[in-house]
Amino acid sequence: MTTRRQVVVASAVAGVAAGLPLATRAQSAPIRIGEINSYSTIPQFTLPYRMGWQLAVEEANAAGGLLGRRVEVISRDDAGKPEDAIRLATELMTNEKVALISGTFLSNVGLAVADFALRNRIVFVAAEPLTDALVWEKGNRYTFRLRPSTYMQSAMLVEEAAKLPAKRWAIIAPNYEYGQSAVANFKQLLKAKRPDVEFVAEQWPALGKLEAASTVQAIIAARPDAVFNVTFGADLPRLVREGNLRGLFPRVPVVSLLSGEPEYLDVLKDETPKGWIVTGYPWDQISTPEHSKFFDAYSKRYNDYPRLGSVVGYATFTAIFEAIRKAKSVDTERLITALRGLQWSTPFGPAQFRAADHQSTMGAYVGKLDVRDGKGLMVDWRYADGAKYLPTPAEAAKQRPLEAQK
Repeated sequence: MTTRRQVVVASAVAGVAAGLPLATRAQSAPIRIGEINSYSTIPQFTLPYRMGWQLAVEEANAAGGLLGRRVEVISRDDAGKPEDAIRLATELMTNEKVALISGTFLSNVGLAVADFALRNRIVFVAAEPLTDALVWEKGNRYTFRLRPSTYMQSAMLVEEAAKLPAKRWAIIAPNYEYGQSAVANFKQLLKAKRPDVEFVAEQWPALGKLEAASTVQAIIAARPDAVFNVTFGADLPRLVREGNLRGLFPRVPVVSLLSGEPEYLDVLKDETPKGWIVTGYPWDQISTPEHSKFFDAYSKRYNDYPRLGSVVGYATFTAIFEAIRKAKSVDTERLITALRGLQWSTPFGPAQFRAADHQSTMGAYVGKLDVRDGKGLMVDWRYADGAKYLPTPAEAAKQRPLEAQK
């Protein structure tokens, strides 16, 4: 029930607002950012991701907001479905009047939202989807991507894979855009360094539906010298447990995308397969000033340690904020100009959105898996600067549609 006092207060506020010049009232309205992700489908990554961007928003607002206005994020759950993401993006743009759209996790969802951004001329800052098509073959002038792509992370891993004596390789990857892209890149890049290798078996389970027993048995039957694994999420622990049970791991060396991320090591615990060569995030061992500042703020805010998703969420939104400051506006064209070539600081160090292809140069950590005190962790790791694992700007630009090069 509305009380008389509430009516009076509301009327007074409305009266004061009505008495303000139109420009002043517009300036005081919050900057609204649309955010879409697969919260209900892939919570182990997306929930820490949300905590990361929420921390960035809180810090920005505590410092006075952007352009003298508070930041407000309108967040939606796409349930891992491209069609849901498009519907939500439409609602965010038309009903919520957001200045731009951010987020997404799965590559097929990211591609759908990127196409929406192109058709509706709204900026889309993609956080997680890793497919190369997002910034190359299907890239557009409105879409920018934060995380290192499948090409970049495959190139990082190939440096280590090429050192193995292995000639016969097997593949395990989810059968959708991300898995297909990662495998194509790994094959191409490894063949370039090691023309003697051959690929003797490929397993392509549907995303989230890996039949571990039959997959592992098929790999064993092919007798590979090494395995390239691209599974993640719920599929990864299934594969690891069955591989451990049947003696495939650690007998056969494995090179694996993403498997060193704490989101997955937290689940694997003492089942973590020792010796796997991985990309990941050794959060407890990084002592750089940028990471220490982020770690202290995150752990104080949540009484927990960050996951890779936390870093991605935080870095995505700090990039957006820096672009708005640089543009001094939320106008789409001015934001595009600001994002092209934008340099900003992430918990992993400085990064830049390349003007040529809108790909961020934020890198990843490469190392090996081990188990200590019943927990999985990364050892012998190094930080791989993303800028060193990309085609030249000229080469990348040639892969983009002509419209995207403008």
